[in-house]
Amino acid sequence: MARANNMDLVEVAPNATPPVCRIIDYGRYRYEQAKKEKESRKHQHASRVKEIQLSASIDPHDFKVKLSHAIDFLCDDMRVMITLRFRGREMAHQEIGRQVVDRFVADLASYGTPVAPPRLEGKGIKVMITPLPRHKRAPNPRASTEAPAADSPKAKQDKAAPQGQPPNPQQFPARPAEDQSPAGFVNNPFAALDGARNDTGQN
Repeated sequence: MARANNMDLVEVAPNATPPVCRIIDYGRYRYEQAKKEKESRKHQHASRVKEIQLSASIDPHDFKVKLSHAIDFLCDDMRVMITLRFRGREMAHQEIGRQVVDRFVADLASYGTPVAPPRLEGKGIKVMITPLPRHKRAPNPRASTEAPAADSPKAKQDKAAPQGQPPNPQQFPARPAEDQSPAGFVNNPFAALDGARNDTGQN
């Protein structure tokens, strides 16, 4: 029956009496199983932990980059472990590192909340951030900046001119005649020299 229908005969329960088999398309069955496993893994992001490492003397630009990474992780329903390590004599000024961690946690208040206050462990400060529920979480600012707004000039231009068609020349004003030089250059620096040569009769 499986060969007649161009299908596969798959043994489902080999220990049953008698054994149970099914006539299915095995390739499609494996594809559907892989798809279900992928969907189930999407709901397990909260159990995953991403680590962000800071330093007491972190650069402001690096601080913003690591902050954007932490926001991305929290918006993907992942927990974030913030770790600040002291190097050398930085241990004598732990208040500076604690200020950096407190500022980092405060900037993430719209996306996640700390499980416990930051604590000193060895030569570093650690704090775990869990994502807020989706209905209480602020939208990811990076996702909003990647897509142009509907009322922006670029979006209106893209909507007015379909892809694959050349732009309408009437949309762009013509360049004034005095700005056009015979050689095709705008504001040609040699135009004055050429005019002087023609007046004196030189080639």
